[in-house]
Amino acid sequence: MADCMQEWPEPVVRVQALAESGLSVIPRCYVKPPCDRPVVVALAPAAVQSQLEKEQPSDIISIPVVDLGELLLAEDGGGLGNDVTEAVAAACREWGFFQVVNHGVRPELMRAAREAWRGFFRRPLAEKQSYANSPRTYEGYGSRLGVQKGAVLDWGDYFFLHLAPEAAKSTTKFWPANPSNCKEASEEYGREVVRLCELLMRVLSVSLGLDEAHFQRAFGGAECGATLRANYYPRCPQPDLTLGLSAHSDPGALTVLLADEHVRGLQVRRGDGEWVTVQPVRDAFIVNVGDQVQILSNSVYKSVEHRVVVNAEEERISLALFYNPKGDVPIAPAPELVTAGNLPALYPPMTFDEYRLYVRNKGARGKAQIEALKGQASPEN
Repeated sequence: MADCMQEWPEPVVRVQALAESGLSVIPRCYVKPPCDRPVVVALAPAAVQSQLEKEQPSDIISIPVVDLGELLLAEDGGGLGNDVTEAVAAACREWGFFQVVNHGVRPELMRAAREAWRGFFRRPLAEKQSYANSPRTYEGYGSRLGVQKGAVLDWGDYFFLHLAPEAAKSTTKFWPANPSNCKEASEEYGREVVRLCELLMRVLSVSLGLDEAHFQRAFGGAECGATLRANYYPRCPQPDLTLGLSAHSDPGALTVLLADEHVRGLQVRRGDGEWVTVQPVRDAFIVNVGDQVQILSNSVYKSVEHRVVVNAEEERISLALFYNPKGDVPIAPAPELVTAGNLPALYPPMTFDEYRLYVRNKGARGKAQIEALKGQASPEN
């Protein structure tokens, strides 16, 4: 990947340090334009929130929940469950987001990984600073996306690492020494979630009438990448003026999110423009398709804008695993989905390394990049 961004354009300020300083007004660089500001609902304590959820009407808007138990049993028998495949296909068509339960990843491993990162963000600032990242690779402790000077920033810190393939894994120097179980728990967690992604790749292929291995093969087979971003969203004194993460679609293939057990924050934009707050199901993952799935499916499945809101009462932590194509493999609509009876190829071939430069340069910008590519494919593609 082109190494064109060496350093951050301005001194990096840790959002957690700002939040813990006791300020009552957020710095101007975090204030979003009025059109991008969230409508903040007061956060109830976890116990009260749980009771409120039980009292909600059954027709409340929520993203689909898919039980993968049947699929895992069918896989053991050499096949894929039709009902689950259809449920995933419907969720991808209608939402681009869904939650999965009975997914095969042990709940105790999920909790261990999340709590290890919670422990890291509670370490002294000077210790965390030793892992400060740069825009060259983004690996390490960070507080901004994009390298544009004077950009409006998000109210959150993060830690970013490469987990796969083996040749691309972040070296030991990038991993926190404390908590002592952070690397081991995260790597084991990553291996399990990558297996889940590989299963979902098969489901997506079959749901589009392609052979089971099509998506995995098109994205680079065993050389597909996996990265981990541990997100930390501190309390914010003016949550109505900012966002933990600006609206965007994910540039890769799939994102598997382990959300905070107690604090909501993820919002998904529906087709009508309404923002829906996701209520995580216990021990579930939140899955969304990324831009590369939209490209490969020729827009049958679409990536969806999402964002993170913050609150004044509680911090929030989440773990996002990004499953990405091999960086140098050109991705284009599957020929089987480009026929005389369907739309022509909507996107030109482009490698993931080329594609993600936009995000690393400009930060989260809605769906601006993939929409700009639409219709640029030449007739022979």
